[in-house]
Amino acid sequence: MYRTHTCGELRIENVGKTVTLSGWVQKNRDLGGMTFIDIRDRYGITQLAFNMETNSKLTEDARKLGREYVIQVTGLVTERYSKNKRIPTGEIEINVEELKVLNKSDVPPFTIEDKTDGGEEILMKYRYLDLRRNPNQQALMLRYKMSIEVRNYLDKQGFIDVETPVLIKSTPEGARDFVVPSRLHHGSFYALPQSPQTMKQLLMVAGYDRYYQIVKCFRDEDLRADRQPEFTQIDCEMSFVEQEDILNTFEGLAKHMFKVFKNVEFNEPFIRMPYAEAMEKYGSDKPDLRFGMEINNITNLGKGKDFKIFDDAEFIGGICAKNISDKFTRKQIDKLTDYVKRPQIGAQGLIWLRFNEDGTLKSSVDKFFNEEDLKKWADSFNAQPNDILFVVSGSKEKSLKILGELRLELARQLELFDNSKFAPLWVVDFPLLEWDEETKRFYAMHHPFTSPKPDDIELLDSDPGKVRANAYDFVVNGVELGGGSIRIHDSELQSKMFKTLGFSDEEAQEQFGFLMNAFKYGAPPHGGIAYGFDRWTAMFNDSDSIKDVIAFPKNNSGKDVMLESPGTISNTQLDELGLKLK
Repeated sequence: MYRTHTCGELRIENVGKTVTLSGWVQKNRDLGGMTFIDIRDRYGITQLAFNMETNSKLTEDARKLGREYVIQVTGLVTERYSKNKRIPTGEIEINVEELKVLNKSDVPPFTIEDKTDGGEEILMKYRYLDLRRNPNQQALMLRYKMSIEVRNYLDKQGFIDVETPVLIKSTPEGARDFVVPSRLHHGSFYALPQSPQTMKQLLMVAGYDRYYQIVKCFRDEDLRADRQPEFTQIDCEMSFVEQEDILNTFEGLAKHMFKVFKNVEFNEPFIRMPYAEAMEKYGSDKPDLRFGMEINNITNLGKGKDFKIFDDAEFIGGICAKNISDKFTRKQIDKLTDYVKRPQIGAQGLIWLRFNEDGTLKSSVDKFFNEEDLKKWADSFNAQPNDILFVVSGSKEKSLKILGELRLELARQLELFDNSKFAPLWVVDFPLLEWDEETKRFYAMHHPFTSPKPDDIELLDSDPGKVRANAYDFVVNGVELGGGSIRIHDSELQSKMFKTLGFSDEEAQEQFGFLMNAFKYGAPPHGGIAYGFDRWTAMFNDSDSIKDVIAFPKNNSGKDVMLESPGTISNTQLDELGLKLK
């Protein structure tokens, strides 16, 4: 028997027991007559005591142990003279009677402690060592417990877990596919699913009216803190439902998870905010509602003053930062201006207006606007002394997005993000389609199977850009944690959607013929949602990146530096697949 107890299990009531523990050496402290070793497993840490007077040979052996040696000890549980209240086992220690080295260890490339000295690349290269650290163990335990809670909740709601294939057909769903060549069919390729979208719709046709799956998905797209090439979502679909049924069911799941894991109760329904309102007020389709600074449209106040930048603009708008004028320097404003002028944001500049504590107004456009004009600006924003207004102009769509980025950057600088506070909402009524100027065609904003709002169906022929989708996103603290839609279940409407997206009948049949054929055999009204499981776990773990809650993540360039993946394959494998490299 390697152990009778774990390293986090023993307490003061176990004093007097002879026990056997196994684990890794965390620390080795030689104090002359006594040597103390911390032994660690994923359950915790226990102190081991070796006494030179009672067993010098054993103590000498203990002093030779290095960090991360795997050892087994047997001894008597005793009360510690000097208690350690920072750990659950801090009232006891083991007076070791037997010691066995199960495996030696090289000196690890970084210290395996809560706060390590390893850089990200080293930690990822030796991820199997990084995972020994307590923060990572706690993150993976949280992920596991969340998955169990999701399964239990959905099971009680009548959902069943159905696995769907990983090798499927490539379909355009918004991101690049990862493709897998076929050895048996040269020149043909499988694709890894961006989501099980078409599969779960086929399950609805098959009569499985409440499906879910905690499933791996794959998208070949640029990476960031909340994005990995392979990720996990809680994928769900329901039949004979309308949008409200979906929102109520999965709002219930969200409230349950917040209560269980964060001890936060939401007794009122979550806010339902139309996409247009989110963009107008916050410049984002995933607004962070933990703080104010809503966007204000002052187009009617900015024109007609011979200020060409405003006179030529479709839109003039801004945000009001409260109570910062006395501590926000001109240098800080210049840095903020440089921030919004970065290519990825694209502002031409930033207009500012200080509302001084003495009631006077000072702006970067005093040459064009007198005090009375600026007072109208301030009144429009409900500004008070010591506030600063920040204003941009240009096309409406671009200006709103710039202000959305500016709003978040100001919140970062002013420390307005409170991670103990959660502000959930549903963003609804998204545009069904978005126009691409380069290709001169519409693309599905969600995916080609999203149903239009019933009142907007006729607009597909006359004004597709104004059609609203029967779609919804679940947003918390500025993070999109999930999204879904009511699907098109009518073959005729689906054909019309494909034509609007520029698919010929032949292209639609080639890409989605299996789904369109299935609809001919009695498809029920259906809809669904997918929660981003990695993002949700990261939020509950207070992590800035989903990499913290994934056992073996990729780095920012999509590489696994531990496995050295992606890697090359042999010429023999290429020949078997019928492939040549360019």
